Amino acid sequence: MTPPEALISLSDTSVTFGDVAALRGLTLTLHRGDRLALVGANGAGKTTLMRLLHGLIDAPGRQEHAPAGRRLRIAMLFQRPFLLRLSVRRNVELALWLRGVPAAGRRERALRALERVGLAPIAERSARALSGGQQQRLALARAWALEPDLMLLDEPTASLDPTAKREVETLIEQLAADGVTLVMSTHNLGQAKRLASRVAYLEGGRLLADLPTERFFDPADPPAAAAAFLKGELPWT
Repeated sequence: MTPPEALISLSDTSVTFGDVAALRGLTLTLHRGDRLALVGANGAGKTTLMRLLHGLIDAPGRQEHAPAGRRLRIAMLFQRPFLLRLSVRRNVELALWLRGVPAAGRRERALRALERVGLAPIAERSARALSGGQQQRLALARAWALEPDLMLLDEPTASLDPTAKREVETLIEQLAADGVTLVMSTHNLGQAKRLASRVAYLEGGRLLADLPTERFFDPADPPAAAAAFLKGELPWT
C-alpha cells in the first residue's frame, strides 16, 4: 500500500521566545487526509505548533512537501475570528482578493462558500452583527473558499453554545470528507474523539504522544505520558 502523501514535516524542531521554550525538539509528519487533534494544558505549545505548521514561525527542521508546481495552500481559523466592518459576502471576497483570485470569480466563489455553511441568505448582513456561531461559520466559509490543502483550527468551538458547537463540528466533518487535511487544537476530549483520526499530546512544549484516536483513548492501554491529562489532572506548564 502506498503511504499517505506527506504535507509538512518537522524534524527535531524547537521554537523559543526570548527565554521561553515554546516547543522543544519536536518531530512530526502531517499527511494528506489527516485529522489531527492537538491536546494538552494551556501553555503546552498547541497554538505555537499550529503557527509553525502554517509557516508563520520560521524554525529549523520545518519542511513543506508541496504538490508539484505550487506551494501548499494553508488557512488558519482562530478561536475568535477577526471580521471586518463589511458584509458577510465582502469578508469572504476580501480573503479571495488577498489570495489573488481574479475579480470576475470572487463573488460567485464567495456565495458558494456561504451556501456551504448556510449563510448565503444573509450574505449582505454586517458580519459583526452575526451571533458567535454564525461568525465561526463565516470564518470556516472564508477559509474553505481559499481551497486549502491544510486547515488549522485553534479551539474552533471554545466560546460557542452547544447548538452552535454541533453546527461547527458538522461543518468540520464535511470539510474532512472533502479531503481537506485538518489540524485542530481542543480542550474538549469528546470533540477530539468525534473529529480526529489522530491525537497528539503536548506538555511543556514537548510532543509526548502521537497516536491514532482509538489507541489514544483506549481505556485498557492509555498512553502513559498522557495518563494524568486524560484523568483530568492537568499539569502546570
